[in-house]
Amino acid sequence: MKNIFVSSDNILSALGLNTAQNFAQLKAAVSGIKKHSNAQMSDLPFYASLLEKSEEPINSNGKKYTKFEKMLIASIAGALKDSAVDITDKKTLLIISTTKGNISLLETEKNSNALNERMALHSSAKLIAEYFNHKNEPIVISNACISGLVAIITGARMIQSGEFENAVIAGADVISKFVLSGFQSFQAISEQPCRPFDKDRNGITLGEAAGTIIITSNKKKSNGIKIAGGSTSNDANHISGPSRTGQELSFAINNAMKEAKLSANDIDFISAHGTATIYNDEMEANAITLSGLENVPVNSLKGYYGHTLGAAGLIESIVSIHSLKNNIILPTIGFRQPGVTKPINITTEIINEPIKNCLKTASGFGGCNAAVIFSKA
Repeated sequence: MKNIFVSSDNILSALGLNTAQNFAQLKAAVSGIKKHSNAQMSDLPFYASLLEKSEEPINSNGKKYTKFEKMLIASIAGALKDSAVDITDKKTLLIISTTKGNISLLETEKNSNALNERMALHSSAKLIAEYFNHKNEPIVISNACISGLVAIITGARMIQSGEFENAVIAGADVISKFVLSGFQSFQAISEQPCRPFDKDRNGITLGEAAGTIIITSNKKKSNGIKIAGGSTSNDANHISGPSRTGQELSFAINNAMKEAKLSANDIDFISAHGTATIYNDEMEANAITLSGLENVPVNSLKGYYGHTLGAAGLIESIVSIHSLKNNIILPTIGFRQPGVTKPINITTEIINEPIKNCLKTASGFGGCNAAVIFSKA
């Protein structure tokens, strides 16, 4: 099977406008989560990791782009600067990952057919493709919280098919009243910054960010990391409740390891989904144990970024890629004492040691699961 390499990446978040700034903040244990009082978003104060207006990228070229689209454009442009991949090449594919896109326009615009078309995810994808003079029809991936990982797997599969040589994969979501109130209606929002896998965890913290990964089959354009394997699965359990056994996520993990030709002993660390909800963390712990990975260091980045929805799989993959390159495993902010029934190895401090393979997992509403393995090339 054709090797798929990472060429470059970008993270745009409350922690910085590029990956280097973000990774420096992560190593310093800085979190982007803050307490916000914004009556336009919530009647009560809430914790979230939000892009401040001063950080919002503006490069409109005279056209009217939404905040969601500006974030994507800025992140893609940042990744392209560090890559030899040409987004205007017919051999390059553009993939956009998001869960809600421009849904916040419902709060500010009058309902109409024109508004429905403007909110459609394909409309944003088309605008972004036009901005970069991209020649192909862009692909949109919107599959709950695994969207970012599914986008990476899709890009790799499209390249392996021989139709494309490169893929520019970008994801973003904006936190609005619509999004926040939806999670509040589930009583899923934590009253404090989230605490993944911790005994006293009580819900998620939301975040907004954009991330871009550029991948290629051309080893000359590689940054030294490859996508070794990837797989998806579904619980078929409940629209909002994950599997109680973790067997289905374990199925995706095992398939990803099989494709990568790796065993559990070869995995050096796991970047978990780790939402800090009672059932998600328990399910992930079950899946990790079922796959024989209970002794492998596990971290969740939600304590730094919050849950960034359609961007989560991408930005957490990017952090994992740079962890591999720098031989650093980051701690899990907010974790104090185990709160899951399976004794998995949650990181509590920075680990500096040679590492070669990382497993990234994600799960989401509808019972969807994804697993991707990144390895040093």
